[in-house]
Amino acid sequence: MNGLHLIGDLSGCRCDMQRLLDGEDFKKQCTDMVRASGLTIMDVTFQQFDDSGFTGTVVLAESHLAIHTWPENNGLTLDVYVCNYSADNSTKAHQLFDAIIDYFKPKEVARHAIERGEHTLVEPLNDSIGFYVKASRQIGEWQTKYQKLAIYDTPQYGKIFRLDDFNMTSEREEFVYHENLIHPALTVHDAPKNILIIGGGDGGSSEEALKHPSVECVTMVEIDEEVIDVAKAHFKAVHHNVFDHPRLRVIIDDGMQFVQETQEKFDLIALDLNDPVGPAAALYSADFFQQCRQILNPQGLFTLHIGSPTAHPERVTEITRRLRQVFNIVRPYTLYIPLYGALWALAVCSDKLDPKTFAANVIDERISARNLQQLQYYNGDTHQGVFALPNFIRKLVD
Repeated sequence: MNGLHLIGDLSGCRCDMQRLLDGEDFKKQCTDMVRASGLTIMDVTFQQFDDSGFTGTVVLAESHLAIHTWPENNGLTLDVYVCNYSADNSTKAHQLFDAIIDYFKPKEVARHAIERGEHTLVEPLNDSIGFYVKASRQIGEWQTKYQKLAIYDTPQYGKIFRLDDFNMTSEREEFVYHENLIHPALTVHDAPKNILIIGGGDGGSSEEALKHPSVECVTMVEIDEEVIDVAKAHFKAVHHNVFDHPRLRVIIDDGMQFVQETQEKFDLIALDLNDPVGPAAALYSADFFQQCRQILNPQGLFTLHIGSPTAHPERVTEITRRLRQVFNIVRPYTLYIPLYGALWALAVCSDKLDPKTFAANVIDERISARNLQQLQYYNGDTHQGVFALPNFIRKLVD
């Protein structure tokens, strides 16, 4: 069974001794802590020992909590277990565990965290459908100022990077998204020099852009510095040490603010962002697209993902409509992205260059002339293929 078992031996408690003696009082405090953590109480039993401590158990819908105090030793033992089969309750378990530790104020805590069974990483595509990835273990989880980050090790994809419980990138499959976000636009430009990537803190998009020899500078604007820190520590297979590249400039800033204030011009702007919900929604507005267009060079291109045509067809239609309000040429294209569990749509936009008009042999010649190395997906045929839209998608974007 998937789950997390937290075990603690607390010693040298600096709280009022009565807290270790009075089981009835802690019973009330404990139930409040459980509810505050978001876990679900099914039953509570506490046993008070004469002139000594107490033993308590809380049966949870997610599993259990157990505690035993030794006032004579100024300490206690603590046991919290949660099942993670249908949902990941690890954060709630840690919150409860830490709240109890804080309540008793021990000098020392011998703490053990045991991962049990596999993790099932469930990701909804919409209210009706979704998919899952089996993970063998969680490597780490962090709450930043902006979002929750988590890393899991999986048999299929190696390490997976998740933001707010959605898959972002993986060691073995990242090339599907990153190559197709960057190369269909950048390859049709005769000599791209200055590139702007909004988001993309894992480094994958920047690494792909820097394969083009004419590129003099890639500017990555990432709002969450901790995304970059986690990528540097765990996802070398995605970024290939791009953060040490002399032609990469990393700016920790809000992408919208950077676009509004910069005086630079770019040959490619790539939005490598979360889905257009919550704070990210503003970066998918027609106003922001117009601001990006104003800092493109005359031959410049703009690229982004626009959602899943099967899971969110209305999103694909709406974002395409906004793009067409701004750019003369808008070319949606599609591919299946395994880590995202669905057919996915992206778009290349420009006022001058139409990537669909470039023949496969021309693309292959440019790939060869630029000596683009280690392309696992992109070639002349795939360039032509992704722009060949099925009829049902044509109806969404026409």
